[in-house]
This record gives sequence, structure tokens and C-alpha cells, in this order.
Amino acid sequence: MNPILGEVFYALILLTWVIFVSFPLTRWLYSLMRGRGLSHGVAIYFNRKVIHILAGGLIALLVPHLFSTPLIPLSMSLILAALLYIPHWRGELLTWFQTPENLFEVHFCIAWGLAITAGWLLTGGDFRLGVIPVLYMSFGDAVTGVVRNLIFRRRTKSWWGNIAMAAVCLPIGYMLGLWGVVSALVASFIEHFEFGPIDDNLTIPLSSFLILYLT
Repeated sequence: MNPILGEVFYALILLTWVIFVSFPLTRWLYSLMRGRGLSHGVAIYFNRKVIHILAGGLIALLVPHLFSTPLIPLSMSLILAALLYIPHWRGELLTWFQTPENLFEVHFCIAWGLAITAGWLLTGGDFRLGVIPVLYMSFGDAVTGVVRNLIFRRRTKSWWGNIAMAAVCLPIGYMLGLWGVVSALVASFIEHFEFGPIDDNLTIPLSSFLILYLT
């Protein structure tokens, strides 16, 4: 098979997986959680973390093995960002994981694609620089949200969540040595803070990316 056609084929499979996770799977999970007494807000944020892990994190792990350049992954991430923005623009939210309060899921898609692309470009073809920060954002931040929801039953910031995030991110960062560990700790710390419209889906990959690139 032509390599480019092969990558397009992989992209279509992954896109189908993302659609499955974002629509039937998390919609079913939302109904299940609501039926068990969880509030609307808690169910939404649990679902967001499911999407972080099964879509963002899993696919980021596969990118270096399936794609020779970040062109197709970047295109996919920007298309998904646009598709997720449209319900906000039209006022017809996907209520099982979107909220009118923020556009964080849109930020996630954009940061995912830009981090992977920038890492590949700045290293001359090594995906690791971009993938590692994306894994912090996908797996680490997801664990943070799950822990907080289990403890507080609402979306809030707590250092317990950041400790859980560090436990997940440190082994990932360790693969890149000392500065990988430092980047994991910084990402786990900075997740605790939000700066207006700039949320942790932007600050986590940006801060850890800069540490890894500059060191």
C-alpha cells in the first residue's frame, strides 16, 4: 500500500474511534452515571476525562508508530476542534460532555495537534518532544479530574488531584531522564491553576514542552 494512503487509512480508523468514544460511548456513560445519582456536572467532567484517555492519550501513543509526519494528526485535531466548536456557536451543545461555561474540549484538540506538530518540527522528526506533554495532558489531567470528582463530587481544584497526576506523569517523564521528571512535576503543579480563558489544556503541554525543548 502507498505510505500516504496507509496513513490516511489509519487516520480514518482513529477518527472513527474518536467518534465512537465521543458519541455513543460517553453518551451511554452519561446516562449510566445520571441513573446512579451523579449530578449533571460531575457526569460531564467524568466523560471529559474518559475522552482525554481513550481519544487523546491512546491516539497520542499511536502517532509515532502510524505516521511519518504530523500533518495528518494535526489536520485531524483541528477538524475535531472545529466540529466541537460548532455546537457552542449554534447553542446546541453535546450535553453529555460539553458545557456552556467553557471551551476546554476545543482547547484540548488544538493543544494536542500543535504540541505534536511543534515537537516533530523542532527535533527534525522526533515525535517524543510533543507526545510526552500531550500524555501529561491526556492521562495525567484525566486522573486529576477523576480523583477530584470522587472526593468532592464537583469540578474544583485540589492538591490531591495534583498528587495523583504526578504519580501518573512521573513515570512518563522518566523516559526522557532528569528533565523529563522535572517537566512532569511542573505540569502536575501548573494544572492546579487557571488564568481566565487559559485553562490547563493549554498550560500543561506548553509548560512541559518548553522545559523539554529548552533543556
